[in-house]
Amino acid sequence: MFSDLRDQFSRPLRDLRISVTDRCNFRCPYCMPKDVFGASHAFLQNNALATREELVRLVRVFRALGVEKVRLTGGEPLLRTDLAEIIRALKHDLRVPDVALTTNGWFLEKQAAALREAGLDRINVSVDSLDETRAGVMNGLGFSVARVLRGIDAASAAGLPVKINCVVQRGMNDDEIIPLCAYFRARGHPLRFIEFMDVGTTNHWRQDQVAPALELIARINSEWPLEPAGPAYRGEVAARYRYRDGRGEIGIISSVTEPFCKDCHRARLSADGKLYTCLFAARGHNVLGRLRGGADDAALTEYIAGIWRGRKDRYSDERAELLARHESRPKIEMSYIGG
Repeated sequence: MFSDLRDQFSRPLRDLRISVTDRCNFRCPYCMPKDVFGASHAFLQNNALATREELVRLVRVFRALGVEKVRLTGGEPLLRTDLAEIIRALKHDLRVPDVALTTNGWFLEKQAAALREAGLDRINVSVDSLDETRAGVMNGLGFSVARVLRGIDAASAAGLPVKINCVVQRGMNDDEIIPLCAYFRARGHPLRFIEFMDVGTTNHWRQDQVAPALELIARINSEWPLEPAGPAYRGEVAARYRYRDGRGEIGIISSVTEPFCKDCHRARLSADGKLYTCLFAARGHNVLGRLRGGADDAALTEYIAGIWRGRKDRYSDERAELLARHESRPKIEMSYIGG
């Protein structure tokens, strides 16, 4: 019945991103700016968060609908004390083929081995700058990038494949493109440059702060010649490029200048169990509320399938037209939806 579930643009449901907490120890301006999410911000109460058992049950339903990849995010997911147990359940109980994690890396040095032992397949770590002062500005609280880099080394030593995420903002860190490539190329970690996106309403996004994908590729290519590499899987959001000398690869996630909505297979589950069908969505569907209200797996499966069948999100394709008309839409914050 659900073997070929498709949305309004014939896109299947294959990837699920789960925010396991809305809390974060960083205050990155593009995600959770400290002038909004300060010490007095009211984060979710623990009883509002999906429990490990509830998450496992929901993922079981999503697996029945075709999900093959689960990425755990936040906030900062390493703040969740039962994270390793969640990973173990997804891998060993539900047999999810691909379980990944996105983290700011601050707690990674101590937790990497346990995450790998639990069954984590791979990890993405955010590094926006190698300069201590600038990294502190970009994480909002002055935290040292050196500790994050040690966490990356620990993850690699534990056998975890590591990718690096870097959000590029013109006038902030776009002059570090080459040093970042050099550092991670020498260590064998693919680097993903992400265009600064207008997610949520608190990050003060402006289009002139976007460093376009084509510009980044040209700058890197002038230092180390690149060649296009095909996607590693259908629906991959990063455009991949190999170094011609064989020393690894980079990727560009260009939601602003080169939208990839037409092949988006992702659903997102917020920390309080609401389903969002787009990173730029304004409204979620309270799946956890239905579960806690007594819905069985069959009812949950039908409910989620109905949401996906009705999906017609393509905000990145529509962005330029909306901006030209000086229109905007309400959007959920990245820190809540999990990026």
